[in-house]
Amino acid sequence: MISKKAAAMDEDKRRSFGTIGNQRPTLKTIAYMTGLGITTVSRALKDAPDIGADTKERVRLVAGQLGYHPNRAGVRLRTGKTNVIALVLSIEQELMGFSSQMVQGISEVLGGTQYHLVLTPHSFEKDPMVPVRYILDTGSADGVIISRIEPDDPRVRLMTERNLPFVTHGRTSMGIEHPYHDFDNTAFAYQAVERLAKRGRRHICLLAPQSRFAYYTHSRIGFERALADFGVSEVPMGRITTETSLEDIRAYSEKLSRLPQPPDGIISMSGSATIAIASGLEASGRKLGRNVDIVSKQSAEFLNWIRPEILAVNEDIRWAGRELAKALLARIDGAAPELLQSVSQPEWSIKSPQD
Repeated sequence: MISKKAAAMDEDKRRSFGTIGNQRPTLKTIAYMTGLGITTVSRALKDAPDIGADTKERVRLVAGQLGYHPNRAGVRLRTGKTNVIALVLSIEQELMGFSSQMVQGISEVLGGTQYHLVLTPHSFEKDPMVPVRYILDTGSADGVIISRIEPDDPRVRLMTERNLPFVTHGRTSMGIEHPYHDFDNTAFAYQAVERLAKRGRRHICLLAPQSRFAYYTHSRIGFERALADFGVSEVPMGRITTETSLEDIRAYSEKLSRLPQPPDGIISMSGSATIAIASGLEASGRKLGRNVDIVSKQSAEFLNWIRPEILAVNEDIRWAGRELAKALLARIDGAAPELLQSVSQPEWSIKSPQD
């Protein structure tokens, strides 16, 4: 039978190693539980090559059972790193799966590393520099992923000047080499006009993003090139963009459809906006696939589930997230930015109607 004095001593010992109550387990706790030195435990958790596989497995098992997580403040003091990747994401971005797909892709890559993803939402209608300045001034992340890229993007210039590793979802044209992953919006717009022209559509609208964004320019290049190549004309969308509210997009779509010469083909750069466009068209009495066709990008397979008549192109945002994360980790490790640039091509949905 254990004496009260021995039990008290044992409790004090366990308490000193942070294994009782709400105290946070530490490297010392794991060392005590495994019988290893603190340095060995630390190196095992970092997958050091000089630590045996059995030892690493034992340390990780105990760490997992204890619910151990590195103290970020301590890691930063020792290494100067936070082990944090910041994803700066606009709250205005597409509702239909964009954010979740992006986060999932990034998380799949970071899952096997020491890095943690922190989502930093912001409103692009306000100053887009605010979240980047905050990260730089506080040193709260080892690397940053940004989107909604402008051709001459001040965030890119600032992070380059301050030597903060970053990657962009989109390309700039400012003469600064930096990592990026992008979707070929020039190819998408060109192929979309081509598909519509083959269906006999001669008056085509393009619902594009605001002109300040880089992918506006890319999409216009492909669109205008295809208009000339296939001998079709443009019906202007006025001030309506993918950033316009869905209610206003729907109302404008209905207004366009009631014109004496309405568009018979519409290209949409946003899957959620496409639903509003289709609703406006049909409110005017027009029928998709009969006297008007829509070609749309989508970030996940959903448009043809609800509207089989839509010609859909997939922009794999989950894959983009993976590519962005891999490029950023490589940049943090010192890889040259010009080696960390990629562009994905349009993939036509197999659920779309065949030409």
